[in-house]
Amino acid sequence: MQSRDLSEIERKLIMAASSTSLSVSALILTFLLCISSNVQKSSAAITATKNSTKTYTNFLKTACNSTTYPQLCFKSLSSYTSTIKTSELKLCSTSLTVALKASSNTSKLVKRLAKNRGLSKIEAAIIRDCIEEIGNSIDEIKQSLKILGNLTDPDREYQIDNMKTWVSAAITDQNTCTDGFDGNKISYAVKRTIRKSIVNVARLTSNALALINKLS
Repeated sequence: MQSRDLSEIERKLIMAASSTSLSVSALILTFLLCISSNVQKSSAAITATKNSTKTYTNFLKTACNSTTYPQLCFKSLSSYTSTIKTSELKLCSTSLTVALKASSNTSKLVKRLAKNRGLSKIEAAIIRDCIEEIGNSIDEIKQSLKILGNLTDPDREYQIDNMKTWVSAAITDQNTCTDGFDGNKISYAVKRTIRKSIVNVARLTSNALALINKLS
């Protein structure tokens, strides 16, 4: 009798152990399936991100090829591809913002030069004029951004034309800044520093105008 009871207990223990083993195996299998699923999802997400990045980069390259300075265009905007994506409006907005930032930096640079006590009266006067011209160009770019941010379908073409006018005026003012250098005795260092910065700003603004032209 006692022997049969022991056999019954052993049988139950074996069944319990077998059941536990199956449960553990099921848990391990479920865990492995979850890992496999997550890896597949992660891989798909990475592939999708790479495809999107390539699409955005190609969009920017194509757009920049229509500008006057395509290499500068791509270099100045390539870090914003995830913002621009394939939107022409965001492309124009970003290019104007980049030009505005460069204009502000140039303004700070010229204002620092204006504080140089070693400037001649002619140099000081030309730099003052340059500061004014750059200030005007900054205001004009800001006006362009304001219009771009409020484009409406009924007046879209009219607004784009106004925007072009503002950006064109900004380019004119930027170039006017260095007009005073011609025929006047300006130190090479001052002339080179200002001209280099102004040329970069004018080219960025010119590229922005080229991209805006595509909107219409």
